[in-house]
Amino acid sequence: MANIALFLATVLIWGTTWIAIALQVGPVPVLVSVFYRFGTAAVIFLLALVLLRRLRLPAWREQPFILAQAACLFSLNFLCFYAAESFIPSGLVSVIFSLATVLNALNARLFFGDPITPRALMAGALGVAGLMLLFLPDIAGGLGAGTAKGIGLAALGTLFFSLGNMISRRNSRAGLPPAIANAWGMAYAAIALLGLIALTATPMVAPPDGTYLLAMLYLAMVGSVIGFTTYLLLVARIGSARAAYATVFFPIVALLISTVVENYHWHWTGFAGLALTLAGNLVMFAPRPAQHRTA
Repeated sequence: MANIALFLATVLIWGTTWIAIALQVGPVPVLVSVFYRFGTAAVIFLLALVLLRRLRLPAWREQPFILAQAACLFSLNFLCFYAAESFIPSGLVSVIFSLATVLNALNARLFFGDPITPRALMAGALGVAGLMLLFLPDIAGGLGAGTAKGIGLAALGTLFFSLGNMISRRNSRAGLPPAIANAWGMAYAAIALLGLIALTATPMVAPPDGTYLLAMLYLAMVGSVIGFTTYLLLVARIGSARAAYATVFFPIVALLISTVVENYHWHWTGFAGLALTLAGNLVMFAPRPAQHRTA
């Protein structure tokens, strides 16, 4: 029951962050917006752990792995995804991101020796095919000259995300609670992003209005502090391949909200795509048949 709650919480949280990200599009550079998000999240996370008397500094031998998690999950992947959306539609980015289900299965095999099960591959294939149908009108009408660059950036961001999953799994096995690794990882990511801002001479544009501030706080508190904690707890509990199937459901939640908020119109391809992703969910999480022992 706890695993289901963590899965649903992750899907609902990350499925709604697209609204907040859209509200941040404007005069503030992407690099600065990502810095605001994780800088704010780090402060909130660290203060919460202090108040709960759970904050501790990980051992020095763990620091390189926390830095690697910070790079893969809290900075480089987001920079790739934001940049990709300037070349290709967000729907195509979502489809590419859903390939994390397959990448996690492959990386878990490479780094941890996990078997690649037919169930995981079939579920991933159904999920990706479903998302392609969901976003088919958007993809078909929005591909331009920079398509290859956008696809490459989205794929690189997905690879960073998957590698971050592996590092988080390693950290959990080493006894680092996800909350501790996330809090320090977000702090390290914010420092690194600030360094990139200085290195690239990116202007530090202040938040322009209250809408931007509210969106930033939502992304920091809910999308980052809570969302990453629930997701990485899920990775630690059920494995990276199964947890990554949540990435298939994020865009579906976003589309359901868009139906209400932005009057999104569903086509037959959308209903067919939704059916395929739900079928993939059944394949991934259906109970395994009991093994009967013969005398």
